[in-house]
Amino acid sequence: MMMMMMERMERRGCSNGGPVVHWLKKLASEMHWSLVLGVILIYGISQGLSGALGRVGTKYYMKDIQKVQPSQAQIYGGITSIPWIVKPLWGLLTDVIPIFGYRRRPYFIIAGSIGVISLLVLSLHENLHLVLAILLLTSGSAGVAISDVTIDACVAQSSISHPLLAADMQSLCALSSSIGALVGYSISGFLLHLIGPKGVYGLLTIPSALVIFVGIVLKEPHMPNFQYRQVKQKFLNAGIAMWTTLKSPSVWRPCLYMYSSFALSLNILDGMFYWYTDAKDGPRFSQENVGFIFSIGSIGSLVGAVLYQNVLKDYPFRDLLFWTQLLYGFSGMLDLVLVSRLNLKFGIPDYFFVVIDESLSQMIGRLKWMPLLVLSTKLCPSGIEGTFFALLMSIDNIGLLSSSWGGGVLLHVLKITRTQFDKLWLAILIRNILRVSPLMLLFLVPKNDSKSCILPMENFDIEEETEIEEQRMLNWFPL
Repeated sequence: MMMMMMERMERRGCSNGGPVVHWLKKLASEMHWSLVLGVILIYGISQGLSGALGRVGTKYYMKDIQKVQPSQAQIYGGITSIPWIVKPLWGLLTDVIPIFGYRRRPYFIIAGSIGVISLLVLSLHENLHLVLAILLLTSGSAGVAISDVTIDACVAQSSISHPLLAADMQSLCALSSSIGALVGYSISGFLLHLIGPKGVYGLLTIPSALVIFVGIVLKEPHMPNFQYRQVKQKFLNAGIAMWTTLKSPSVWRPCLYMYSSFALSLNILDGMFYWYTDAKDGPRFSQENVGFIFSIGSIGSLVGAVLYQNVLKDYPFRDLLFWTQLLYGFSGMLDLVLVSRLNLKFGIPDYFFVVIDESLSQMIGRLKWMPLLVLSTKLCPSGIEGTFFALLMSIDNIGLLSSSWGGGVLLHVLKITRTQFDKLWLAILIRNILRVSPLMLLFLVPKNDSKSCILPMENFDIEEETEIEEQRMLNWFPL
């Protein structure tokens, strides 16, 4: 289906989109069109567009409907992200337990169904208690996390079978996510003004339904007569293989850097959001303005993905991460200029300055994220690629959770509330200093580039190591 659409576009002479169409056609022919379509729908629609709408909608839902403080919103946001921390469990399920003979397709259907039900209740229930609202938001997040880990497993598997296209597949994921986010943020302000946060939740059931569609059309081999009695042994083997891989210095060292890079970049976005919209001496942006600012920021993310794909993907991981982490720390100083109102002293309007700030921050953040994703695919052993990639992403998400809760604690300690923003500048300064601190751990990242193989350089026999570990485990936990 997708191949036919691209062939029609080429016959019609899409001169401007020719390289893009050729690139997509190449990926579709190598990986199968259903995988490429799945990446576009899940990363572009479910995570990009839906994530953008959900992010803005939830901020207004917490501020205007649930009426929580910014530090509380920061903590609750961390709670709803917990399903992303247990991604190895979802990955292990997709790797070990097929449903009706399929490893991936049923999990897309389950994930989409969870999202549809959770969002429908959020949109239709009147006067929803805060605890129930958080549970439903967490449930919806779980649906997105399950679909994410499942498509990640497909991408990681294809990256192993086609190593020269590993960076291209990650670029497709990033481009789809960025374009989807651009569309989502562009319409978020208008939709919030028109139908409110609860109406937005109702619309978000459509992306969840598209996840179900991916589960229906995805091509994967059928495995009939699966012996479910072997599940316990398969779980044991997968756990041993993961431990065998994770204890390798070439794996745990970059994992430690990835966690530190996220955890030390404290997230104080809710404090900034409340200042944007409620502070007496702040910009007091409307819903439409907030949506437009985020949409311009997503353009920065898209530019970052394009720059990585066309200019930076062949550079060594360590060199890229040094410059992106350094720039990420310096870009945070723009928030300090804004909150201290120095931009007005130089005659730069708030709206224009915030657009520049958000665009640069998103672009640098994407450039920082892309090499870490490609590096993660290089660390995945064959056979448990979905589970291990999910484990690596879980480490990143634990870092993000630490960042969110750490930012919430910082906002609380500095007494930044819905009406008090006197020390917001200090929170920004502390965050910016911590952002550059991971550079001290950069030696943990390998010097390889995206075309290099990392695991084979360890010079150990993973199967032999797995057998040794399995025997040790059986001595302690006999089946």
